[in-house]
Amino acid sequence: MSRNVKILGAGSIGNHLAHASRCMGWSVTICDPDPAALERTRTEIYPGRYRAWDESIRLCTPAEAPRGGYDLICIGTPPDVHVPLAIEAVAERPRAVLVEKPLCGPGMERVDELLAALEGTGVRVCVGYDHVLGRATRQLDELVTSGAAGTPVTLDVEFREHWGGIFAAHPWLRGPWESYLGYWKRGGGAGGEHSHATNFWQHVARACGAGAVREVSALVEYQSAQGAEWDSLFALNLRTETGFAGRVVQDVVTRPTRKWARLQGTEAAIEWHANQGARGDVVLRITPD
Repeated sequence: MSRNVKILGAGSIGNHLAHASRCMGWSVTICDPDPAALERTRTEIYPGRYRAWDESIRLCTPAEAPRGGYDLICIGTPPDVHVPLAIEAVAERPRAVLVEKPLCGPGMERVDELLAALEGTGVRVCVGYDHVLGRATRQLDELVTSGAAGTPVTLDVEFREHWGGIFAAHPWLRGPWESYLGYWKRGGGAGGEHSHATNFWQHVARACGAGAVREVSALVEYQSAQGAEWDSLFALNLRTETGFAGRVVQDVVTRPTRKWARLQGTEAAIEWHANQGARGDVVLRITPD
């Protein structure tokens, strides 16, 4: 069945979402208030990644874009405008709204308003934490729920990755100060950009039956340059409502990258390793002997 998709934001993630949608045979409209960003999508980003520009993709400013009639609206803008745009998107009554992570900055401005706007609409709002949807994560979940680790004792998750790769994908940026990435209050820095780790911890804790997080202590290392301020290291100690405890570490300085999770149980440990070359993500069960 053909789908009609509107993508807000013509940056790196907007191009990824557009190409993925076209691979599914869906109709795509990309919106951005900056004409230069739209032109960069048409002449540089999309053809540079996917060999050629797809003439079926419509490019327009938000004012030019039709309202209503979309099955899916994707929001791939800086995080500090995610929630206002999501509220507007819900009003168009698509089947779903996909918001890139993080949903918002740490101030959580207007999140309550978004929840109220969703009431009774039937619109689903999803946030782009894709690591918990992978085949390896499903295998991890099955091992956890089958008791393969025994009784869960503690959980560590790390997403430690130098953000040079991000800037390589955005060559028009000279540094973190030229985008939201360099401003932790806007949802940038390690706490926002690598928040996959916090999401992954919560996901596995729920699979363990440990419930929701109730206690948090944090260590955050800040850096500044060119008027920007971001967290280069973001470390959390977490405890759930059932007393289950563990830690999360996120940073934008580690090379080579380490994206890893370890659930320690009474009988064995289960480890998840991301991006292991041709093997993709890998899950291991490790016994004491």
